[in-house]
Amino acid sequence: MATVVAFNKPYGVLSQFRDADGHPGLAHYLDIAGIYPAGRLDRDSEGLLLLTDDGQLQARISHPRYKLPKTYWVQVEGAPSAVQLRQLSQGVLLNDGLSQPAKVAAIAMPRLWPRTPPVRFRENQPTCWLEITLREGRNRQVRRMTAAVGLPTLRLVRSAIGRWRLGDLQPGEFRVDSIHLPKQNPGKSRK
Repeated sequence: MATVVAFNKPYGVLSQFRDADGHPGLAHYLDIAGIYPAGRLDRDSEGLLLLTDDGQLQARISHPRYKLPKTYWVQVEGAPSAVQLRQLSQGVLLNDGLSQPAKVAAIAMPRLWPRTPPVRFRENQPTCWLEITLREGRNRQVRRMTAAVGLPTLRLVRSAIGRWRLGDLQPGEFRVDSIHLPKQNPGKSRK
């Protein structure tokens, strides 16, 4: 059995247990021994962060080789055109190469908690919410993709990783699950 903790990481919190550079770490919210983050969320991103006590599961969740889908709700500045949505879904040229195709859709504003500090708005500039699902995980990828097509990200909330969902967790809340993992045969490697 492996323990998986689904945590709603608040804005400004680091995806590590120690505080750094004046920002709080996960230890302010989680007091569960032996768990480690399976992936990261930037301090200015919010939402689902998974932690586990199983190293193999941690790798399967976080390593890009396994292509576990990660879904984000993204508030962008501007009203996306069909061309911009198509660019995001087909892949965007970033400074570290072309991003893989993504699933992208304009959505209604999701039911979310207020963010502290609030998102900055410009009076004459509309905003829109997108749902973006990726199967790769580059540094600040969603923000770089939306900026590359002229839609800067204002707010980013991860809502799902594979089969795990944020659900009704509020910022700083967590849910603990136990899952049964198939036994590995140490004599055979998996490819």
